[in-house]
Amino acid sequence: MDIEGYARKGLRKNDPELEDKLTERILEIKDTTPEHARSLAKAAIVEAKATLNVEGDVLTSTISGVSMGEFGVGSRGLGDFYAHEKLAEVIGKTTAAVDTSHLDDSGAILNETGDGYIIITIDGIHSRLSDFPFLAGFHVARASLRDVYVMGSRPVALLSDIHVADDGDVAKIFDHIAGITTVSELTGIPLVTGSTLRIGGDMDIGERMTGGVGAVGTATDLTARIQTQVGDVILMSEGAGGGTVSTAALYYEMHDVVDETINIKFLEACEALIASGLTKHVHAMTDVTNGGIRGDAKEISRTAGVKLVFDESKMRPLVNPKVLNMLEKLEIDYLGVSLDALLVIAPREYADDIMKTVRDAGVEIDIIGEVVEGSGAEITIDGEVCDFTPRFRESAYTPIKKMIGDKEPRDFEEMKRAVDNAANEAIDKKRKVIKMIKGK
Repeated sequence: MDIEGYARKGLRKNDPELEDKLTERILEIKDTTPEHARSLAKAAIVEAKATLNVEGDVLTSTISGVSMGEFGVGSRGLGDFYAHEKLAEVIGKTTAAVDTSHLDDSGAILNETGDGYIIITIDGIHSRLSDFPFLAGFHVARASLRDVYVMGSRPVALLSDIHVADDGDVAKIFDHIAGITTVSELTGIPLVTGSTLRIGGDMDIGERMTGGVGAVGTATDLTARIQTQVGDVILMSEGAGGGTVSTAALYYEMHDVVDETINIKFLEACEALIASGLTKHVHAMTDVTNGGIRGDAKEISRTAGVKLVFDESKMRPLVNPKVLNMLEKLEIDYLGVSLDALLVIAPREYADDIMKTVRDAGVEIDIIGEVVEGSGAEITIDGEVCDFTPRFRESAYTPIKKMIGDKEPRDFEEMKRAVDNAANEAIDKKRKVIKMIKGK
């Protein structure tokens, strides 16, 4: 619980019972005395009041009037993709070889000698795995390494950032790091640094955990999405899911499915491709994560200016049978969730060599589609050509997500205009502060 946010909201409403209400909320969550709870409530109100009305470019926050949940940010659908495009605008043009405007899995900069690249990425832990710190650590470490590998890069180091709320057990951080270093020891890629903090310091009570894992790698050839070309074939490896599939299994009480996600097959497939030297012939690689293959197809199409055509009958056999059975039983669209499969886009003449290399590493792979002229994506299902655009949110894979749904809000266009304005205001603020600093 964010007691600072609660206090600030009550102050804005001039709630005369704010202190009593906040004291009650604290006692509901925190194992403490009524006296301590009231003291904490009073202190939170004092601090919230001190920052309620601030002035100046640096202190005044940009407001869009659209909440993260309303817009679907983080939900791996249309709203989330739109917000990420706006983030790229706020960041602006950079000197990086691959930056946020490419909507790729990682960023890339030229090394000092100019004959290779340094690859950098970071992934946040799955928000619903807060109560399962080992699992959260395992999957976020694997995700971070995936994002480096799919740039045609060999990872060299991991770093972690973990935040646990005030009442969380200290052992959470150890369990989480154990999950990360399980992947680290299996791959030989060391966890070298990190940060450990409380969420919101004293102002967030409860046991919630969040954080992320970053990875750094080096490469001589990039396999970024923008290199996708007409005539390429699309290959996909087998996938059993990661944090998303684990979350679905946990919250639908199908806990045995979680074990299916505990593997490093994706990483082994990438390592085999890099070791074989085939990555120099690969145009693009990505992991099937953000909104499932629906979301990946949209991002690749937009970045490379091509159309992707898929054959669903080739994709279905590549999904772990136990995972697929769970998703279909729960009526979760497997094409719209993270499968943690490897997607390889390459000229057709290299497809057989790629498939042999990956299969020799013990991972199944097949051609599932091709790249043609046009834009967007389509898929053939049972002989019928279907539109393949992502939904407003990724497939609903927990009871709460099913309740919220994945329908596009009726006022989405209006919300986009408000988000546009907020992004422009943030850009203006950045320019003003840069000008101020340079003028000193």
